[in-house]
Parts: sequence; C-alpha cells; structure tokens
Amino acid sequence: MTSAVIITAAGRGLRAGGDVPKQWQMLGQKPVLAHTVEAFRAFGFATIIVTLHPDDMTRAACLGADVVLVTGGENRARSVRNALETIDPETVSTVFIHDGARPFMTAGLIARLQGALQNAPAAAPALPVTDALWRGEDGLVTGVQDRANLYRAQTPQAFHLAEILTAHRAHPGNAADDVEVARAAGLAVAIVEGDEDNMKITLPGDFLRAEKILAQHQREA
Repeated sequence: MTSAVIITAAGRGLRAGGDVPKQWQMLGQKPVLAHTVEAFRAFGFATIIVTLHPDDMTRAACLGADVVLVTGGENRARSVRNALETIDPETVSTVFIHDGARPFMTAGLIARLQGALQNAPAAAPALPVTDALWRGEDGLVTGVQDRANLYRAQTPQAFHLAEILTAHRAHPGNAADDVEVARAAGLAVAIVEGDEDNMKITLPGDFLRAEKILAQHQREA
C-alpha cells in the first residue's frame, strides 16, 4: 500500500494579483504549481492528483504526464472530494492533501506526518502563535486574545484514506480545510511541527519572499 497526494489548485487566487491565478504565476523558471508537484514527486509519491479549474486544464502540460488531473468543484471541499473519489483503496492507504500555492514543504515535514499516522487517523502541521493577538472593530483594538494553545495551520494534511473519504462524503461542504472535515466526523487529528518556510502564497508581496526561499533552497541543494 502506498500514499497518494491531492494538490488543490482549482481556485482563482485573486488576492495575489497578476494576469493568471497565483498557482500559474512564475516562481523562478517555472509556475508555482510545478514546484509543488515536483516536490512531491521527489518525495516518492507515485500517485499525484491535482485539482484544476476547467479553464486551466490546457496549462497542465508543465506538471508532467504522470499527474492525474481532476476537475475542481464549486469550493475546496468539493474539489478534494472529487479527487478522493478517484483513488483506488486497494493500492493506496493514506492520502496527503496540500495547497498548490505552498511550494516549499520538506522531506522532514513529510516524515513527521507519516510517523504521526502510525498512531492517529489524521495529522496536520502547525506552528504555535507567538505574536500578541487583538480583537478589533472599526479599525480600533477592542480586546486581546490569549494565544495559549493557538496554532497557525499548514498543509499537507495527512489522513488514512478510508476515514477521510467517509468524512468528506458525510460533510455538507465548504470547509476551510480537511482538518475541519475530519473533526466534524469525530476523527482525532495529531499536530506535528510545521515549517516557517512552508508558506502559502496569497498576496502580491508573498512572491518576493518565495523567491528568497527558492534561492536559499537552490543554494542548499
């Protein structure tokens, strides 16, 4: 039995600006999404599934012929379920679900998730919140929030295939991420240490930071 990865890339990413969705904008010499796919290929994932908007199917040649393309749904949760339904449970036991605009996950992070799945039905990376937290309204600070036991969630989020497929089939949809779907089904989700470089490109300024991380990784390779 092996692991599959689902890479979600059907969104439009409008906050990042540019003439094309953020996952198709260039980072170094190739699109952001191509970096993400290549990372999982290097980690040894034989089954790589990418959810795409119908308008983007013609862009996918750069991802490689081994990638399975799945048409995304009306929201992220529907896109993930579409992809989950294509996986053969006879050959795949665990599935990693990842944001296409996070191109810098590491082998160490993958190993931590795989280790956590030995004892839990689900696992996800996160970083503890270290900044002070405020509540605000109308541009003014209205209170403070205790940051104890608060985390910044990342992907990939990892699951036993049967459990997360059942959870998605039962969920009404439109969840923020797959941990939300898993917890709605009563699944325990183990937290593993995330990585500060495992950033999600969201805003125009994020591309500058991503270029710096890419350059650092290339120097270390």
